[in-house]
Amino acid sequence: MGQRTNEPNLWEKVKQGKKTKYYKRSKWLSRIASLIILIVLLLLGKSYWDSHDFNSYLQNAVGNNVIVENAITQDITNTVENQAEVDGNLRVYYLDVGQADSILVMDKDKTMLIDAGTNEAGNTVVNFLKEKGITRIDYLVGTHPHEDHIGGLDDVINNFDIGTIYMPKMQTTTKTFEDVLDAISNKGLQVTTPVAGDAFKLTNATCTIMATDTEDTEDNLNLSSIVIRMTYGGNSFLFMGDAEEEVEASRSWLPSDVLKVGHHGSKTSSSQTFINQVMPAYAIIQVGKDNSYNLPNQETIDKLEAIGTKIYRTDKDGNILVISDGTNIQVQTNVK
Repeated sequence: MGQRTNEPNLWEKVKQGKKTKYYKRSKWLSRIASLIILIVLLLLGKSYWDSHDFNSYLQNAVGNNVIVENAITQDITNTVENQAEVDGNLRVYYLDVGQADSILVMDKDKTMLIDAGTNEAGNTVVNFLKEKGITRIDYLVGTHPHEDHIGGLDDVINNFDIGTIYMPKMQTTTKTFEDVLDAISNKGLQVTTPVAGDAFKLTNATCTIMATDTEDTEDNLNLSSIVIRMTYGGNSFLFMGDAEEEVEASRSWLPSDVLKVGHHGSKTSSSQTFINQVMPAYAIIQVGKDNSYNLPNQETIDKLEAIGTKIYRTDKDGNILVISDGTNIQVQTNVK
């Protein structure tokens, strides 16, 4: 299991020790300086600081040792995210695309996108990828042919350079599915249908196909979901798509630090046996706010909480970012 870590504290810790008169005087001087700066900020207004360097002003005015709390709020999430990019750590984004799935994996110079939400969410996914500076998707996975998973795939295909496309052999006659096939055909691409045991590598992360089409998938397309287990150093991620209990019971499962809960937290997925095998430290549920299905199911939540799993949900936490350095895992919520 990956080591759990609290969100990083970006403020310097105050040194412990005896508070002398000099300390108290310095503290009050710092407070007065902070108050003066706050007044200046209020007088100048936001528009002024949009075009001026606030950090340089601080250093010139009061030096590097004064921290002005509440005058300007740092975006801690973006700070951690940017540091992950500098450090070359693995980043996994679970996008808030409503009652749908879309997951972006960034492993240095390699990318993987698992699903792309609904038709309506296509532009949201495309814009998010562009904001991250992405021009190529090395592995594009459509877990199964339901609109809430492949609806935005055609938008992604039309807007980015695409490497390998993984989709199950199961097909449908819906317009959504036909739109995806048209986009693939128009760019001269082809679909690869994986089988359990196939593996591929990003930069440092290794992905293994754990399941795909099973029997009777035509009656229940969820059972055709491509399930991927990704390892990065000592950390592991399991992406379940909409796989249900029949898929879970088809094999044994290795423990995984982070579980993308199957079928949006429905009670048709996440059996007790499966949960006991995977034993996730973190669980991500991609689900729409106030959805008509009343998901996630309370039974599923109870099973996860009973084994100490920390649960995150896109309906409550927005875009969720999981960062791994191969040993430690950090989770950030409401990521832009």
